[in-house]
Amino acid sequence: MTKADIIAEISNQTGLDKNDVTTTVESFFKVVKTKMADGENIYVRGFGSFINKKRASKIGRDISKNRAIEIPEHFIPSFKPSKSFVEKIKNSDRVKLANK
Repeated sequence: MTKADIIAEISNQTGLDKNDVTTTVESFFKVVKTKMADGENIYVRGFGSFINKKRASKIGRDISKNRAIEIPEHFIPSFKPSKSFVEKIKNSDRVKLANK
């Protein structure tokens, strides 16, 4: 499912114009990206959490030059689904059928 499919589905379910739904969805993504870049985590009850995970520094290899390089510590965005979200997926018959 793509972002366009999600927008169409929300528009069909709510009866709102696709342009209004597109603006809302785009604004949501923009807020999530901006706030996470500012170091904030986002918690949506019943859905999940968008969090910044810290990756420790480590030694990697530059295989083209055959030398060790240090990869500094950094943060990556991560999503952790809520327990109710996970349970809904675990108990879904459609997911079980789709993965057979």
